Amino acid sequence: MATYIVLFCVLAICFRVASLAISVRHAEALKKSGAVEIGRKNSTVLATTHVLYYVSSMLEAVLRPHDLSPYVWLGLFLYVVGMLVLASVIRLLGPLWTVKLLIARDHTLIQHPLFRWFRHPNYFLNIPPELTGLALVLNAHVTLFVGLVIYAVPLTIRIRQEEAVMRARFTDY
Repeated sequence: MATYIVLFCVLAICFRVASLAISVRHAEALKKSGAVEIGRKNSTVLATTHVLYYVSSMLEAVLRPHDLSPYVWLGLFLYVVGMLVLASVIRLLGPLWTVKLLIARDHTLIQHPLFRWFRHPNYFLNIPPELTGLALVLNAHVTLFVGLVIYAVPLTIRIRQEEAVMRARFTDY
């Protein structure tokens, strides 16, 4: 396997583990302060699907030959954009950001323009570019097409759950 593929995989895993560590720290603090978790089962399915997408992409990378095609560069660009959006969303939401759907007792509605322009920037501007980019870099075409369709199911459920909770919680949502 090409060195750049191995390096990309290591960096991608490290970035996701770091974001998960942030999520766990935030979730623990939110739960201690009385936050309520919504859609626990779907959160588990969503997280499992995300991990399986990464694993499947990496397995395809082992099984397929690689070259530095334009698709690899496009994938790298999309992946970096997705990670920059994720970092921005984590920074903007601060201690409210988790991979779970937690509503704090003192939950405030974030009014940053990014959240006004895109109701769910993490779900639309992070996840699709991240997963598409990952698959393109790793030449994982089966995972790209099949995995994105599968991933869309729990993601759609999550968006609907979050929309319902936010509308019920905030009159100006």
